[in-house]
Amino acid sequence: MNMTNAQARVVDPILTTVAQGYKNGRMVADALFPVVPVDQRGGKILEFGKEDFEMYNTARAPGSNTKRVQFGHLGLPYALEQHSLEGKVPLEHLQEANQVPGIDLGRGAVTKTQNIILLTNEYQAATIARTAANYAATNKTVLAGTSRWDDYASGVSDPAADIDAAVEAIRAQVGMRPNTVVLSPKAFKAAKRHPKIIDRVKYTSRDSLTLEMLADLFDVERVVSGDAIYNNAGTMTDVWGKDVVVAYTEVATADDGGVPSFGYTYRLRGNPMVEMAYQDRNAKSWIYPVTDERVPVIAAAAAGYLIQTAVS
Repeated sequence: MNMTNAQARVVDPILTTVAQGYKNGRMVADALFPVVPVDQRGGKILEFGKEDFEMYNTARAPGSNTKRVQFGHLGLPYALEQHSLEGKVPLEHLQEANQVPGIDLGRGAVTKTQNIILLTNEYQAATIARTAANYAATNKTVLAGTSRWDDYASGVSDPAADIDAAVEAIRAQVGMRPNTVVLSPKAFKAAKRHPKIIDRVKYTSRDSLTLEMLADLFDVERVVSGDAIYNNAGTMTDVWGKDVVVAYTEVATADDGGVPSFGYTYRLRGNPMVEMAYQDRNAKSWIYPVTDERVPVIAAAAAGYLIQTAVS
């Protein structure tokens, strides 16, 4: 009898818990694309219209049928992508590490492998969020010249005003004020040094402007800086480039029909997972396989706003 994938795969529950609980502070994809566990590797994206904002005639005459409304609809299909790597720990390293209490190279192999897998997800999510074609004309802008945030001398640029414009554009379409701002590292640096921003927070007791202070200033729940970088043909490059993304995001279940979140990350339930380590005798190493099956998608483009080239 042939074995199924589930039967052939033996999961290490301890290291799987490590992988599922591990977060890299540089990665912010979940801020825009919160994770929704799914039980199938393919399906339809739950997209959202403007049903919440229609003026329905809710009056009902005695004996007449009650009107019905439906929220959300199944849009384009999605297919989960499997991302899998194996962490390798030479036997010599294990033997030496075991002489020192508290060193767990198996756990380290899993977290380092998970870092690489998380970076691929971060890059994929950033690419989707930074693609102008994914937004309507009302939900994007390109800053240039003196309007860029790192132009301090002209007095034209104004980060807070740009965020306010994004907030209003989203609120006017989905009825919700955005709760998330993702700044590229260069945009964050420019914002916290901008004279107009400093002037508005100069009476605080903090020596330097923080992400939390920007969240208060922009009147959103959270501002995060996407600090992840990747090696682009020998050049270390910011995953989030020079852009800013403003969005309303909300964690929901896969069948939730009433949350117009900008995006989701559909992830196969139980992932990421770590299979039982095995010994490669030829390489004289222990091997730790890590797998994650997921895909980030935009569910409500109207709930997002893209500010391109916020800095030079």
